[in-house]
Amino acid sequence: MKALLLAGGGGTRLWPLSRKNYPKQFLKINGDKSLLRQTADRLLQTVSPEDIVILTNSDYKFYVKSELPEFNNIILEPEGRNTAPAIALGMKYCIEKLGAADDEVIFVTPSDHIIRPERKFAKYMKLAEAAARKGCIVTFGIKPDRPETGYGYIKAKKQRTNKINDNILEVERFVEKPDIKTAKKYMASGNYFWNSGMFAFTIKTMMNEMKMYAPKIINLMKNPFDNMINDFIKMPSISIDYAVMERSEKACIIPLDIYWNDIGSWDSVYDLLEKDRTGNVKIGESICIDTDNSLIIGNKKMLTTIGMNNCLIVETDDAVLIAKRGDAQKVKEIVKKLKDSKRKEADEHVTTYRPWGSYTILEEGIGYKIKKIIVNPFAKLSLQMHNRRSEHWVIVKGTAKVTLGDREMLVHENESAYVPKTTPHRLENPGKSSLEIIEIQNGEYTGEDDIIRMEDIYGRES
Repeated sequence: MKALLLAGGGGTRLWPLSRKNYPKQFLKINGDKSLLRQTADRLLQTVSPEDIVILTNSDYKFYVKSELPEFNNIILEPEGRNTAPAIALGMKYCIEKLGAADDEVIFVTPSDHIIRPERKFAKYMKLAEAAARKGCIVTFGIKPDRPETGYGYIKAKKQRTNKINDNILEVERFVEKPDIKTAKKYMASGNYFWNSGMFAFTIKTMMNEMKMYAPKIINLMKNPFDNMINDFIKMPSISIDYAVMERSEKACIIPLDIYWNDIGSWDSVYDLLEKDRTGNVKIGESICIDTDNSLIIGNKKMLTTIGMNNCLIVETDDAVLIAKRGDAQKVKEIVKKLKDSKRKEADEHVTTYRPWGSYTILEEGIGYKIKKIIVNPFAKLSLQMHNRRSEHWVIVKGTAKVTLGDREMLVHENESAYVPKTTPHRLENPGKSSLEIIEIQNGEYTGEDDIIRMEDIYGRES
């Protein structure tokens, strides 16, 4: 069995913590491991690292490599085209690069869910593999414990025509996210399940279904993998649910009797995390008076509350979210308003991660920008130059190896280096601990696109 781990989404439902430039699969919401790392570890209960294929995009390439250094099968989607094209691309990779036969079972999973216990989930994966070998396209369903309007649902048939296993049901239909009245009916009926977004099938079964229901995708699959990558933009942007699952007669469902949480909203985060005696979830420093049943997540600031009940409060360096519990699905409306106003807070964090480390914008104004830069041990930035700004580096911690034109020098703590405009330069960390510097930029323009790379060990061109 091969596993396709979908890690290219730029979800914003957990804004302001999750944003396009650092989405939730890389966040450490549940312990000291990212959701992506937890998903990979869960798959490793059943398959080996060489049988796991990770689909992401170039923006997240180095995040994935940092989180999963032992995994080599990484596909960079040229453009997001939803899950059906991504799965087709993953199947093609398995066939061409990994030598998978048409009876190979493919297990597909998102990268940002909480599932436990892992050993029980591994048993469900084996059950799905067995059903897939019999020609089913298997999906996992979650028995609703509340009338949730943020999930799609799957209705299972009450009468079975093809009994495969007592734990496997046939699918009658997929349904969209319902309103609250409909969600209550679904929950009361007993044969509706939340759609988990996980699937299992053989390559042969899925390709046959795509021939019938998604011919544009299957036609592009006829090309070699590299050509398929080049022509990926020609793929229709469509989910596997719309493309195949809602139309296939081979769909079946395995209800999961385990804990599952897709962390799809701040309400979900509240449900997941441990509460204190007043029903509050508190992360970071806070002082609360007459505050109950609330989620309070702080970053660097002390948060204080008085008389709050059933609230969601999330603070980051540049934004604060305050909402009532139960209204968390409306966060996407906030993000849309920010995007419509062309606010960078919609997509960008104050801290941006790079393959060599990270930088945090401390202050900026007309003609200047101040950053804190952290360079990982033995890492180095690209050899680059700027046409419209100069830079002044002050070493706060560690020793920097600095290239300025044709000169190289070591710059120690409390020392500085000046980089004039149009001067080729590079910053390196030759030490075993992190290098921290304060960078002061001056010039008519301080945007990140004023970088001309001359050499880069990470293969970046711009």
